[in-house]
Amino acid sequence: MASLFANLTGPKKRQKTTGRERSSAHDGFLRHAGYRWLKIFVLICLVIIASYFWVDVQPRHNGGSWYGYTLGTIGVLIILWLTMLGLRKRAMTAGSWSLKAWTSAHVYLGLSLIVIGTLHTGFQLGWNIHTLAYALMMVVIISGIFGIYLYATLPQKLSSNREEMTETQMIEALRSFDRQLHDAAQPLEPEQAALVQGSLEQDPFSGGFFKRITGKYPGCKTRHAIAELRRARTYAPRTDNNPTEKVEQLLERKEDTMWRLRKHLQIKAMLQVWLYIHVPMTFALIAALSAHIVSVFFYW
Repeated sequence: MASLFANLTGPKKRQKTTGRERSSAHDGFLRHAGYRWLKIFVLICLVIIASYFWVDVQPRHNGGSWYGYTLGTIGVLIILWLTMLGLRKRAMTAGSWSLKAWTSAHVYLGLSLIVIGTLHTGFQLGWNIHTLAYALMMVVIISGIFGIYLYATLPQKLSSNREEMTETQMIEALRSFDRQLHDAAQPLEPEQAALVQGSLEQDPFSGGFFKRITGKYPGCKTRHAIAELRRARTYAPRTDNNPTEKVEQLLERKEDTMWRLRKHLQIKAMLQVWLYIHVPMTFALIAALSAHIVSVFFYW
């Protein structure tokens, strides 16, 4: 748990922001410059769709016609440019090509590939490397749309879950409960003290990425200790200043804090997990696209 605490409590600068500013930070790239890139996206799609019906290709539209090559070239250039976003993030600049503007263009030009790529095929698909490249392109686009959805919805959930608390404050609260539990458990019977000790010794975030992304921790010893102490107190005679009751209350407060922190980590993981699909599929797309281009020129 110490290593997780170290990762979570790195130096951070907090800045008070309004709800409108927080919303702008997460979905502002979609509305950048009055939806400039959305308008460009619509214009590109309309022009390409109109040209598809206007240009007469015999016997029918296909990827091997001059029109198909033109759309294919446009699509490849856009895909190569889209892959530059990762490098662009390393340079923080303002102006017309700020990171927000670049991201907005990345989103809408990426969506335009649905039209460009589909019309490039001439709706002729089969079991070959060409269709594989098209399928991988669609997977990358769909995963990107999923990423946009996550970044538009999860930050608000992240903020609501914290309830004005920072990660550092939640972790410190957890440590405080552990110190209080250590002292409060001294008068308990050995069996009950062992339950509390189990809660203190267990890493509440162990289990790897799968448990973090699902938020399921079935072997939680804190939850087990609460259930056992509650059962023992139910059948025990009532007495004043019962130490078991105080320990149980502390465990419940600790569990609530752990749940909040686990939820916090789950939301953060969900904000990143889509990249495990989007980025590898992008590299797979480039590989398939390279094979597609080589095969086309080989048989041209």
